Amino acid sequence: MTVVTMKSLLESGVHFGHQVKRWDPRMKKYIFAERNGIHIIDLQKTIQSSKEAYNAVRKAIAAQKTVLFVGTKKQAQQAIQKEAERCGMFYVNNRWLGGMLTNFSTIKKSLLRLKKLEKMEIDGTFENLTKKEIAALGKERAKLQKNLGGIKEMKDLPGVLFVVDTRKEAIAVAEARRMSIPIVAVVDTNCNPEGIDYPIPGNDDAIRAISLFTQIIANAVVDEDNEAGLRVVEGGGEGEDGLENVITDASIREEDEEIDIEHYQMKDEDVIVATVSDDDDLPVDVDKVYEEGN
Repeated sequence: MTVVTMKSLLESGVHFGHQVKRWDPRMKKYIFAERNGIHIIDLQKTIQSSKEAYNAVRKAIAAQKTVLFVGTKKQAQQAIQKEAERCGMFYVNNRWLGGMLTNFSTIKKSLLRLKKLEKMEIDGTFENLTKKEIAALGKERAKLQKNLGGIKEMKDLPGVLFVVDTRKEAIAVAEARRMSIPIVAVVDTNCNPEGIDYPIPGNDDAIRAISLFTQIIANAVVDEDNEAGLRVVEGGGEGEDGLENVITDASIREEDEEIDIEHYQMKDEDVIVATVSDDDDLPVDVDKVYEEGN
């Protein structure tokens, strides 16, 4: 089954890394070459890593676990929210609050407070309050919604953490490792892949690249949910008998082309397919992004 195609990776600019001077030597095995002072990522390894991450997420969903999408940088916020909502999972796209995993019992209190404020607004409680009190409660609700809205219905710790940019989300990664939560992450040439259970080498700054990776993880959730539902229908809801070897449309997704990873060799012409005309995908913007973030 094709999880992602070489064509879609090239068109999304996934192969563009950071400037050579900003690289992390631990990413050496994922780097294909250097062009004009920019590291080029080996897309053959990106495809293989994407498949491994896709399968890991499907296994987690099959085990009745959830996925938490994390990406708070500007380029990732919209894609993270859109894809997490599409597959019915949780997300954090504004700010990672310290202790969101390691101190989840306290976070739960904030989630209850958010739900209480929403209920007060609906059941008419605000009508008995002064304008000043309503404004204060409204401001509190907006703040909670902004930071915790994506995990409002999360009752337990997630089964998998999907992260865009492990440098910016270092606290989230550290908390997940401490809680023994598997991590799927997009790692650029300036990131440390060690400690990441399922690293996916690729550009973590281009909007199109981030959207593509986020779609892959969301597709894994949707596909497993669809297949599980069809297995129940085929089996008549009776135990495990006759539920194996069920073929579903969800597991067969048509793509533009399928690449034979075992025999594919990345060519020099592949690294110049994506143009440098789109401002949001320029590798040059990478330095600016991290200077603003640090």
